[in-house]
Amino acid sequence: MAAPEQDRILEMRKVGKAFERPSGGPLVALADVDITLRSGEILGLLGRSGSGKSTLLRIAAGLMRPNSGDVLYRGKPLLGPEPGIAVVFQTFALLPWLRVLENVELGLDALGLAHEEARRRAMSAIDLIGLDGFQSAYPRELSGGMRQRVGFARALVVQPMMLLMDEPFSALDVLTAETLRTDFLDLWIERQLPIQSVLLVTHNIEEAVLMCDRILVLASNPGRIAAEIAIPLVHPRNSLGEEFRDLVDELYSILTSRAAESIQAQRLLHGGLVQVLPPVGPHLMTAVIEAVAAPGNDGQADLADLARMPALGAKDLFGVAEALKLLEFADLKEGAIKLTAPGRIFAQSEAEERKRLFKEHLFRFVPFVAHIRHVLEEREGHSAPRVRFESELEDHLSETDAEMTLKTVIGWGRYAEIFSYDDANRVFNTDHWAG
Repeated sequence: MAAPEQDRILEMRKVGKAFERPSGGPLVALADVDITLRSGEILGLLGRSGSGKSTLLRIAAGLMRPNSGDVLYRGKPLLGPEPGIAVVFQTFALLPWLRVLENVELGLDALGLAHEEARRRAMSAIDLIGLDGFQSAYPRELSGGMRQRVGFARALVVQPMMLLMDEPFSALDVLTAETLRTDFLDLWIERQLPIQSVLLVTHNIEEAVLMCDRILVLASNPGRIAAEIAIPLVHPRNSLGEEFRDLVDELYSILTSRAAESIQAQRLLHGGLVQVLPPVGPHLMTAVIEAVAAPGNDGQADLADLARMPALGAKDLFGVAEALKLLEFADLKEGAIKLTAPGRIFAQSEAEERKRLFKEHLFRFVPFVAHIRHVLEEREGHSAPRVRFESELEDHLSETDAEMTLKTVIGWGRYAEIFSYDDANRVFNTDHWAG
């Protein structure tokens, strides 16, 4: 049922966003996105890398204009940043030469408040977010969790109606993230925060189920809403409860299905040459293969269980799962990962045999790696500048996706000894060992 107009804090209607490719023509990032953020709710945006979550957040903040569709804030067109909208970013983004109090007061600069009122508001926000006593400290004196609390205080000091959060806990260790997340929820539940609604971008499924009232799952290429999941659980939520785990499993199932579909779709684009590669390394992939192959799993495991591995975050987990699916070392289905026959062989092999298998699958399933190798073999001196391949990727991918993909290609190609890369000179080359 549609929310009453007075309860709609933010509306996006048929929003589309495209970026111009270096070679000309549009690169479509978002298509026909409809979102309604209601008063009194935390709405989550959940999706794999490249699904447009952060682009949507920037549009919601008024920092970016869509190419098509309408964006309404409190019933009026959103044409730029508004005083009632605040953002908490993934990185702390603090000015290192300013003390905590001064960093928080920065959020008030645009409001033109008198010094006394600005100081009162800043001190109130510092106390609210649990930083009292640290107002004279510099960022370098604070832990990661405390620096992110400064980011929250700076956002809350303007007393916003809508708070936008772009993976605000992902840069923190697990225990610190859990503490800050719990503290924020306690303030929200007890209505101690000035905000009326929250839009949260996250990769973390359990975080989304723990915090959100509704979750929008985004598909990619282009970014669009693939599913909407209501979270009917009351706060505080028990992450070990059956209903909680059922919702987590449902979201894992949706996301693994979308990931498999996206990989297949990318193989059909651009002759299969160009595809977005997740930013994960071979050693992390090896750790997951070994975990899935371990006794008790016997080649198949739920992603929700793997997410509890100490060295593996939620963002990395989906990246690894996508990489293993892409390289045909594993299949993804209904929230689970299952090793293929080559994946099982990889798990049982020694280091050199693993490298040989990895190299073989790279050439078969990541055509851009074979393309780089071919170019290097054909050129005199068997070398080529990074920009040569970067520009090819940017003809089909966003600048961010192109950079991430090339970084992944470099890591995978080095591990498989297909080529080497000199970062100081930004040059690819082949060595005699890269046969």
